Amino acid sequence: MDDHSTKRIVVTGASSGIGRAVAARLLDDGHAVIGMSRSMPDLVHERFTHVGADLGDTGTIAPLARRLGAVDGLVHAAGFMKTARLGALDDASGEAMWRIHVAAAAALANVLVPAMHDGGRIVLIGSRVSGGAAGRSQYAAAKAAMVGMARSWAIELAPRRITVNVVSPAATQTPMLADPQRTSSAPVTPPIGRYVTVGEVASMVAYLLGDNGGAITGQQIMICGGSSL
Repeated sequence: MDDHSTKRIVVTGASSGIGRAVAARLLDDGHAVIGMSRSMPDLVHERFTHVGADLGDTGTIAPLARRLGAVDGLVHAAGFMKTARLGALDDASGEAMWRIHVAAAAALANVLVPAMHDGGRIVLIGSRVSGGAAGRSQYAAAKAAMVGMARSWAIELAPRRITVNVVSPAATQTPMLADPQRTSSAPVTPPIGRYVTVGEVASMVAYLLGDNGGAITGQQIMICGGSSL
């Protein structure tokens, strides 16, 4: 892939938060973006296409993905968090987080990768919480699974020069961070004294999608303001 050519990149969760920031950054960089989300994003651009999708319903993903044809990259940014401590864990919430974070990524890659151009890119949006956090065990489990999945794909796809990485931010300024149903406790401010911005995450994703990121694969890259120290 050439950094100066237009690439077709699928971005899930493109209607808000990190997904929207990634989609906007890629459009600014000259790429064509296919945004997959339940809601219509407020992005209006000749190189932006929206595909309505409920990524929690994994059975519907494969038919949608098959209609997209060959792409150069996939960024899986869709997700949500629900918290609960031991004694109050809810199977439905845990399964819903698994479907959106892990199963949806697998369903998309299963269809898109065979047709993906050699030298393509996959970036999964993880979380610093994958290393563990009180009250977030189900969310942490889903995000940790993304890392193992990405590393496995990276080994499998290396002969085709398709890179697979996980970008894991700490608390980031998104609508999810402000959602009162997200958590029973306030998000933890990173040691740098502020939250991560969506632009910082999008910049790292853009780098990994470009030629200069071609030798980075199978990695979990923390954008955490020191939270993982």
